[in-house]
Amino acid sequence: METLTQIASTKNINEAIFLKKILAGDGWMYELEPGQVLRIVDLEGNQAADTIFFDSDNPEDHYSAVATINTQSNIYLTAGSVLKAESGKSLLKIIADTCGRHDTVGGSCSAQSNSVRYAHEKVVMHNCRDTFMLQLALFGKNYSKKDLAPNINFFMNVPVTKDGGLKFEDGLSAPGKYVELISLCRTTVLISNCPQLNNPCNAYNPTPIEVLIWNQ
Repeated sequence: METLTQIASTKNINEAIFLKKILAGDGWMYELEPGQVLRIVDLEGNQAADTIFFDSDNPEDHYSAVATINTQSNIYLTAGSVLKAESGKSLLKIIADTCGRHDTVGGSCSAQSNSVRYAHEKVVMHNCRDTFMLQLALFGKNYSKKDLAPNINFFMNVPVTKDGGLKFEDGLSAPGKYVELISLCRTTVLISNCPQLNNPCNAYNPTPIEVLIWNQ
């Protein structure tokens, strides 16, 4: 069985400069300054926090799953992982992680994937792609649908099979587990707290997450 890397944070919650609860199905977009630390908390366990990162000064240079995986020679993300942009620029580094492993190959749910994976009538259900697009439109600053990019699924367990397929398994997380990242440049974070009702990994019960920010 794989050993999960779990490293606790040294941050004091009372010193956080920002705290927000994000309900299941809701989104959030925010610009981090260099050195700021972002914590994402899985409040009730096994919730997927679909997340995209952008270089705030060059939004076309967004998070790259391929560059990140190639750099670390590992398809999973955990403490010590450096998140890379398309250009190879380092955007953030995971500095604490009490879950142990996160997915960056499973992608986000969309109307199209829901209808293909589950049933045609699921096409109308709320999904992460729609939440991403809404947050991009509300945030402004020239972000649009074209800026959608491959995402990270924090807290989601998507093992890769021996033949190269993906399995959406029960989560490895639990109530109160978190991941913490330090921003290595001006980085914009875009989160969709997944509303997925069709995947058993969250027991068909999407739940809130919480985000906190500290100055270094």
